[in-house]
Amino acid sequence: MRFIALTLAAATLLSTSVAVQAAPIKIKFSHVVAESTPKGVGGKMFKELVEKRLAGKVVVEVYPNSQLYDDKKVMEALLLGDVQMAAPSLAKFGKYTKKLQVFDLPFLFDDLEALERFQNGDMGKQLLQSMSKKGYLGLAYWHNGMKQLSGNTALRTPEDINGLKCRIQQSDVLQAQFEAVGVNPQKLAFAEVYNALQTGVVDCAENPWSNIFSKKFHEVQKYISETNHGALDYLLVTNAGFWKKLPDDIRTELEKIIAEVTLEVNKQAYDLAMESRQKVIDSGRSEVLTLTKEEVAKWRKAMKPVWDEFEKQIGKDVIEAAIQVNQ
Repeated sequence: MRFIALTLAAATLLSTSVAVQAAPIKIKFSHVVAESTPKGVGGKMFKELVEKRLAGKVVVEVYPNSQLYDDKKVMEALLLGDVQMAAPSLAKFGKYTKKLQVFDLPFLFDDLEALERFQNGDMGKQLLQSMSKKGYLGLAYWHNGMKQLSGNTALRTPEDINGLKCRIQQSDVLQAQFEAVGVNPQKLAFAEVYNALQTGVVDCAENPWSNIFSKKFHEVQKYISETNHGALDYLLVTNAGFWKKLPDDIRTELEKIIAEVTLEVNKQAYDLAMESRQKVIDSGRSEVLTLTKEEVAKWRKAMKPVWDEFEKQIGKDVIEAAIQVNQ
């Protein structure tokens, strides 16, 4: 009887162990935009590829439109293990690392191609790990688009924007950027921007083309200056401890999937930007101003002191690596 009891006990332990091992890893992915946006499409594509290639091993749940958290609260949720992935804009990480402020520096990257060379290069990859001591790990950079200036005044030179009130995100670099050209920066939540522009609470704003068109900013701003002065990108981020503890084969496959998704997200972001730009032009509600090289040079010269102002925080090596990708 004792032998039978021991055998049954061993069998029970074995079956329990198998059940535990068979339980799939759950990844909750929280973000704040609609499923139809490039980031939203990226979330759905990630879920589909993971469940196809890692069926029974990993399950992904995607929560768009701030269903779970906004970009501020999701960072705490990541540390607590309530979610495993998020994708806030790069400007939201200043609390955790100053190095990522490099992406907010005005006119640092000549164009989107230069930005991608930096992100895909050695320094860009190093920055993905710049928050590891705080418990976060960057997985990929997802584009939204290069930023343009909108206003009810034709903003061709820095003199044109002097004295105006412009909406900005919560970013010390962006505040300094506008103060450098005599602007009174106003930190407002994105949801408040349309009404603020419509009622004159602020005179101008910076946004990528997709935001300008989808949120109808072009309907309450007479001009859009095509400055391409900065990037509004997202950082796909996870809990560093969670990622490190994943089985090697699963982590490797997830990294491959993320690389594929990133290519698609960034392609869609570019296509959407160009499509949105044309829709703004076709609407006739706002005039798109194409700046000359000389006019762009004036903006860059006026805002370039911001690079020096934040050099110690960001790191001279980081800024120099960014400058080199333009050459």
